[in-house]
Amino acid sequence: MAGYLTTHVLDTARGCPAAGLVIDLYRIEGDVRTKLKSVVTNEDGRTDAQILPAAEFELGTYELVFHCGAYLDACDVPPESPRFLDAVPLRFGMSEAAHYHVPLLLSPFGYSTYRGS
Repeated sequence: MAGYLTTHVLDTARGCPAAGLVIDLYRIEGDVRTKLKSVVTNEDGRTDAQILPAAEFELGTYELVFHCGAYLDACDVPPESPRFLDAVPLRFGMSEAAHYHVPLLLSPFGYSTYRGS
């Protein structure tokens, strides 16, 4: 079985998928943080393709940065200055060749995540 990475972003305040949210993927090696790609969520709050497909999968430490502030701005959520949540980084390890699903449940003042399936 080859490993791969997916995500899903749900806007829990509005009760819908978070469409149009930009996500950056980084690989972390020691003190080096290398940007691998940027993706955007579709109407279902998912990306159109795996964020890290099997052909690019490597064990290691990664970081997804969810650009929540820009998404909230686009949804006309009244801004505070500065916004409580702007860029939300999630750093996690992938230690086996498996499906890693890292969803984000988002509201203007909080978020949660977990290892999904």
